[in-house]
Amino acid sequence: MTDAAAPDRPMHRSGSLFAADIRTRRRNAAERRFRAYGLTAVGLSIAALVILLVSVLGNGAGAFRQTFIEIPVTLDATIVDPKGNRNLDEMKKVTTIGYGKQLEASMVAAVAAAGLQSEGISRKDIAGLLSKEAAAGLRDRVLANPELIGSTITFRALANGRVDGYFKGRVSMESAKLDSNVTPEQLDLAERMRAAGLITIAFNPQFLLGADASEVRPEAAGLGVAILGSAYMMIIVLVLALPIGVAASIYLEEFAPKNRWTDLIEVNIANLAAVPSIVFGILGLAIFINFMGLPQSAPIVGGLILTLMTLPTIIIATRVSLAAVPPSIRDAALGVGASKMQSVFHHVLPLALPGILTGTIIGMARALGETAPLLLIGMVAFVREFPAAPPEGFFDPASALPVQVYNFTQRADPAFVERASGAIIVLLVFLICMNAAAIILRRRFERRW
Repeated sequence: MTDAAAPDRPMHRSGSLFAADIRTRRRNAAERRFRAYGLTAVGLSIAALVILLVSVLGNGAGAFRQTFIEIPVTLDATIVDPKGNRNLDEMKKVTTIGYGKQLEASMVAAVAAAGLQSEGISRKDIAGLLSKEAAAGLRDRVLANPELIGSTITFRALANGRVDGYFKGRVSMESAKLDSNVTPEQLDLAERMRAAGLITIAFNPQFLLGADASEVRPEAAGLGVAILGSAYMMIIVLVLALPIGVAASIYLEEFAPKNRWTDLIEVNIANLAAVPSIVFGILGLAIFINFMGLPQSAPIVGGLILTLMTLPTIIIATRVSLAAVPPSIRDAALGVGASKMQSVFHHVLPLALPGILTGTIIGMARALGETAPLLLIGMVAFVREFPAAPPEGFFDPASALPVQVYNFTQRADPAFVERASGAIIVLLVFLICMNAAAIILRRRFERRW
């Protein structure tokens, strides 16, 4: 095409290559706007993440610290061991009411010994500074070591949830006037007890190791059963999902014929990865509980449901990892006389292992945070007893971390808001650790061609 036949084009007036024309300026402006939109999106995402973390950490950090009351307690043998034979079966018949009387007398004596004014406060109100869980804790300690009977021990008990809330800023003198669980006089006495060293605020291991508590004892609520239940379910998921998922992936990627049936299976696997988790919960409820008769609230049922959820993720990740291994590896193995199975298991699979492990850990991390399917199988039940060691413990009632968060948020006492945020922090720590493990494994074993 000659210049005479070429269509009319806008010519640059100056004719300089360093002076941008109108179209170039528009294109550059569009690129700058696109970058601005991207930076704005990233900034909003970071801001939302920071707000979320600040909110969770601000509300939940207090759950790891608790108010304790430390007093000397003389274990009266006539109360805790009426028959004086140190027989555990006989001593177990003594209820927490008897131990509560011991604590009441010890609290009054400790306040008087510290020289604190308690006029106008009844003995019951002084003992009310202690958690209702304190009597049960003292009983457990005596039953664990009957030799303590008759001696004076230093007993460290949880303070009442309202007293704990007062020192954490959740309860005020004004709110105490309207509260039937605490009075301003009790809070005033608690302040003086703290100044005298009888009340301290320290790290609370019971939050991580203890069981859940009733609505009237938020200070005693812990995550021990939920953490153990989640660990049991993850063991089941790992044992079942990893070998089944890897075996299915190897067959589909390396051995299965390419026809419409395998295409149909692949499409269904991809669709299953996007199915809402509540659907898996309904499936598990119908098959594992109603049909197979497995117990409700048991880690075995939760683990089986989470295995079904995790399988598509593992299969997809494993197939991608297998496909990423260069065909020359397979050809070289076959060229030196290896069979198809030997080339896959001796050469392809080890090279794809980092991607497989990464996909498995990410799938398990997703399963760890699932709540909806576990609610359907009854894991929302109130469970105080720890499950036994595996394999019997897989069939014992238990809870799970995300379900425990849901449980805490359903209770009216504001102290459970702090507990729920604390449980979220624990769950986030587990998820961060699992994702960090996936990153480390990928970088440690990653191979580049």
